[in-house]
Amino acid sequence: MLLVCVAWLPAEAEAENAAEDEVSLHSEAAVLIDAESGQVLFEKNGDEQMYPASITKIATGLMALEKADLDEKVTVSEEAADVEGTSVYLVEDEVMPLKQLVEGMLINSGNDAGTAIAEHISGSEQAFSEEMTEYVMKKTGIEDTNFTNPHGLFSENHYSTAEDMAEITRVAMQNDTFRDIVSTKEKAWKGEGWETELRNHHQLLWDYDGANGVKNGYVTEAGYTLVTSAERDDRELIAVVMKADSDSYAYEDTTKLLDAGFEEFDEHILKEADRYQSPNQSIYTLRNDRSFLYRGDTDFDFQVNDKGKLTVSDDQGKDIFTTYLSKERGKSGTDTKKRAEAAPKADSRDMDESLWKTWSKYSSVVADTIYYHLQYMMNINNF
Repeated sequence: MLLVCVAWLPAEAEAENAAEDEVSLHSEAAVLIDAESGQVLFEKNGDEQMYPASITKIATGLMALEKADLDEKVTVSEEAADVEGTSVYLVEDEVMPLKQLVEGMLINSGNDAGTAIAEHISGSEQAFSEEMTEYVMKKTGIEDTNFTNPHGLFSENHYSTAEDMAEITRVAMQNDTFRDIVSTKEKAWKGEGWETELRNHHQLLWDYDGANGVKNGYVTEAGYTLVTSAERDDRELIAVVMKADSDSYAYEDTTKLLDAGFEEFDEHILKEADRYQSPNQSIYTLRNDRSFLYRGDTDFDFQVNDKGKLTVSDDQGKDIFTTYLSKERGKSGTDTKKRAEAAPKADSRDMDESLWKTWSKYSSVVADTIYYHLQYMMNINNF
């Protein structure tokens, strides 16, 4: 049984376990998270608003996969066919299944496919972008993102953060179809304007062991952006880098982050049976086993507040992990279970004597009662 003395801590999202200077990066902003828990393992300017460029398409793909039928037929508009930038060469009035458009957008980064998807689902890029922003905020809990288009072409009001993009990606990767598409290296493509084999633009799918997605991006104002998921030995990590000066720097930074996550972090398991005590003496437990990652030889401090929020800190005072616990009903830290005391065993002769006295007294009362009722019923004075 684990009982921990606790103190109030201010609420935070998932906590950081690495300072900026522990990994030297070229990118202006970066985040590394554990895909299962969302725990932040490293961040550099993770909450600063940046232009995301084509990693926007991660959110567009998630929205399309979860809000529409992939078998629906989409008619390509003139506006979609004429969108600038990377293309899968859609032709005006061409009809194509929605799923193929999602594949063309995520694998080959087709801006035209992104616009066609947006117009099909919401009627226009603007309406789709507003709906997508609201959707991902509600689904993921992010707060510092605003989309004005589905593809990531530059707009002053089109922005996100490395932390938000990591969380959007974490949720998107829980969709099996999304996961399958972004891990696809090559895909046959047949359209009215282009027949070819698409090659995924994310180079780490070939170059990094365990990489399984997800998206790269570039526009002049955003620099090079890259979101990468990789899995090794039952551990999946997501790395986001934003505003790198070159694609080689983006890939180099991502490789550094993933290497650190896989090689320098160990796992600590919080057991379902563990019990934690809050300042108001309430007892809290986990609904099931949970785990968090930590770096190097670390002693942990466990603190839970009166609302059941557990915060784990390392011996440097850095918050590593937070989660919410369930309150144990009817129990507090001051409760003690007392064993019931057994009554002393009576001597058999004392018991016999006691029973005889009781029966004697009882039989006398019964006799008097019978006499009274018979006298009344027969209306006689002597019996």
